[in-house]
Amino acid sequence: MNEAESVLDWLQAWYSAQCDGDWEHEWGVKIDTVDNPGWTIRINLEDTDLEGHTFSRQDLKRGRNDWIMAWTSEMTFHAACGPANLTEALTLIREWAVENTLSER
Repeated sequence: MNEAESVLDWLQAWYSAQCDGDWEHEWGVKIDTVDNPGWTIRINLEDTDLEGHTFSRQDLKRGRNDWIMAWTSEMTFHAACGPANLTEALTLIREWAVENTLSER
């Protein structure tokens, strides 16, 4: 399995674990494109194990189309990235989520 499949498997499993009959009606995960070009990701953290955890803003700018910005605010994990950085951005989110979930055990 390559890294993209692995991070998508993780995201699918994380999303499924949040679905309790209520959460998925109010919150969720949104991945969209932007016109500069690139991607945006929003993951609602309310009523999850990650609620209340902070991801300090990171801005990684390596080139015109090679960049990632990520942060948490208002109980949401936000990320924006270049057109070829979606897997890297999702991997950043996964690492943060796993680290914060394990720290509570």
